[in-house]
Amino acid sequence: MGLISSVLTLPIAPIRAVLWLGELIQDQVEQQLHDPATIRRELEEIDEAAGGGCLTDEEKAAAQQAVLNRMIRPDTGAPPI
Repeated sequence: MGLISSVLTLPIAPIRAVLWLGELIQDQVEQQLHDPATIRRELEEIDEAAGGGCLTDEEKAAAQQAVLNRMIRPDTGAPPI
């Protein structure tokens, strides 16, 4: 029976491969997005930009809060209530 099911599901194998690849890429992006080193680097870049005069105090606070919110509440993909 395994051979028959393999032959019958062969046409959808490329679709399953694309889905698997998409899931793999999504996992890697989420892992990198929530990595503490990445978050620290982003906060340092915000501080450098503010120190260089590229950001106002309000923009700096908003950018830092966005990074910290991502760290505290990782996006689960669900829309907010």
